[in-house]
Amino acid sequence: QHTPLSYDYVLVAKTIDDQERTAFKKQTEYIDELKKKNFKVTKIIDDDLIFYGIQAPKEIFEKYRYLLKVSDACNWSSDQNIVPLSTIVHFILNHTPIRSGGLRDLMKMKVFEARFCLHEKKKQRELKESWARNYFGEKVALYYLWLGWYTYLLIAPALIGIVVFLYGLSFFSTSPLKEVCEADTVMCPLCDKGCKVWRLSDTCSYAKVSLLFDNNGTVLFAMFMAVWTLFLEFWKRHRASYVCEWKVSDWSEEEEELILEIVNNAHCEPKEFRHSYLRSTLVLICVTVMQILVIIGLTHALVVFRVIAAGFLAKESWEFLSNHSNTGAMMLGAVMHYLIITVMTRVNRIVAMKLCGIEKTRSFAATEKSFTVKMFTFQFFTYFSSLFYVAFFLGINGHPGDYVRIAGKWRLEECHPSGCLTDLFIQMTIIMVLKQTISNVFEFTGWFCRFLKRRRAQKLQRKCAHCYLKDDSELKNGSELCENCKLRDWHNNYRLNDVDSFSLFNEFLEMIQFSFTTIFVAAFPLAPLLALINNVIEIRLDAIKMVTLERRMVPKKTNDIVWMDILEAVGVLAVIANGLVIGVSSDFIPRLVYRYRYGCMVGYINNTLSIAQMNGKYKDYRSSEDYSLTPQFWLILAVRFAFVILFEHVLVICKFIAAWFVPSAPMQVKNDRLFDKLKRLKEEL
Repeated sequence: QHTPLSYDYVLVAKTIDDQERTAFKKQTEYIDELKKKNFKVTKIIDDDLIFYGIQAPKEIFEKYRYLLKVSDACNWSSDQNIVPLSTIVHFILNHTPIRSGGLRDLMKMKVFEARFCLHEKKKQRELKESWARNYFGEKVALYYLWLGWYTYLLIAPALIGIVVFLYGLSFFSTSPLKEVCEADTVMCPLCDKGCKVWRLSDTCSYAKVSLLFDNNGTVLFAMFMAVWTLFLEFWKRHRASYVCEWKVSDWSEEEEELILEIVNNAHCEPKEFRHSYLRSTLVLICVTVMQILVIIGLTHALVVFRVIAAGFLAKESWEFLSNHSNTGAMMLGAVMHYLIITVMTRVNRIVAMKLCGIEKTRSFAATEKSFTVKMFTFQFFTYFSSLFYVAFFLGINGHPGDYVRIAGKWRLEECHPSGCLTDLFIQMTIIMVLKQTISNVFEFTGWFCRFLKRRRAQKLQRKCAHCYLKDDSELKNGSELCENCKLRDWHNNYRLNDVDSFSLFNEFLEMIQFSFTTIFVAAFPLAPLLALINNVIEIRLDAIKMVTLERRMVPKKTNDIVWMDILEAVGVLAVIANGLVIGVSSDFIPRLVYRYRYGCMVGYINNTLSIAQMNGKYKDYRSSEDYSLTPQFWLILAVRFAFVILFEHVLVICKFIAAWFVPSAPMQVKNDRLFDKLKRLKEEL
């Protein structure tokens, strides 16, 4: 007797006429191995494709349920009435070897073209009305639970970010801005060739934009966002409520994998825990070299690109472009950075998978965790290497007559007299907007085209009258569709986009935006607003994609998102980075010191400029005679470091106190689990 579900899994292969070919023999050998395990295999040929419908024997699921009952970790967690049928079949198919290897190897050799579990039409219709975790499993359900919770909590920082942005408008009448807009000061050229001397008043608009993001409100907003990352503690409570309701609080993915191995082969040997210092050292060296190449190579390439672009733009006959050559170069550099990110995402994925292969992890759960850490690390440095340069190193370029140069040739860029924060804002805005809009537009366009094709194909196909009259109860009781209707259903699933074990990871990878909304948020208060808008769209697009445009993901149980440790690390890094942005990159501290010393802000801009021997001015605190640093520079530097240390220590301590103070699970949830265990133990007794 087989399972009530009509078919648990489908394999697809190309039709092979020559039965002597190696591919045909491997295909036949693999199907025979499944039949030896009492799997029912239905073969349907359709032109150049062969479909194999796979049904597992009922005793396999009985074994699985029994082993769950007697297991250490999964016993009290599992809902015995909900058995992930396709999960078990998926595991067994992947762990049924023949002489040429397993199913993954056969897929690489093109013995089989595709493999997938089938969508269920009735449940698909239900999913349009409400989310059902039983269809895609707890792993997908937790992704949407996290995305919904994160999006909901972005509302407050998005609104406050708008207020901070508008608050910057109030500084348009202040003395520093008037000094820039009304100044007759001649500034030194910004590059060696093609750049001319320029007047400070020419950059009045740039100074106004700077004040929108570099003001006292930004400091308070950065402190708020550092505290806001505590929402991760409340997420733990939110998650605990649902995983308790789903009865997977103590679920162990590694133990479930062990159970599946026994179900597949009662005489299997356990995969022992191993640790190789040689492999770990090799992986560490590879990761380090990769990051050094990304940080140094990518940053240098972008800096050189911007310097060369600024020189070209400065020579343009169009006066507006030549006067704003540095800003134009910065924007072109940001676009170039986005293109590099697009390419490096593919490279990073390949490298991360290769490194996981070197490690030889014992279970898929361990592989997934290892891959997540490596992939996020690579992506983080790819995204932020250039931003770290703009935030902390832009403007450290020497002085007239002795500029800092790359390879002794390219002179490093300078900051605007109003500060470097606007450059960081431009970089973040372009990268974030391009990433969110272009990727979503391309994905939506592709999905929409495929959806229209499917709609046209479905109009040409109809169920036969006999199958149309069958209701769901008949199918559950073992009645099957006719061969033509089966083929139609399998063909529809085959046409959908492919998914694999890491498909959900790709969705989580989009959440690198969490880093944008927390790290460097002091330079971009509107980042939470952009993230909120993107997530509202993303939730709907992801749901449409999973339910109607992609093959069904294999349902998997879990009790947490694998990204949790990474998100907490980003939360701590956000405190450090924002402290450095405010203390080192912005002009908040120099303005504070000037106001404290002189009692007002009159003359502040002129105070931040030094005189070059050619009678031009440049932004720095140096002597006009020998270019030595003035005592004011050292005073400001000391106050900067004091602020950074104070800011970081106070907020990090507050974060850890709050994390300790807020329980990771509500007391009601803990009590529910306690009584549930007591009840089960009494029943067993």
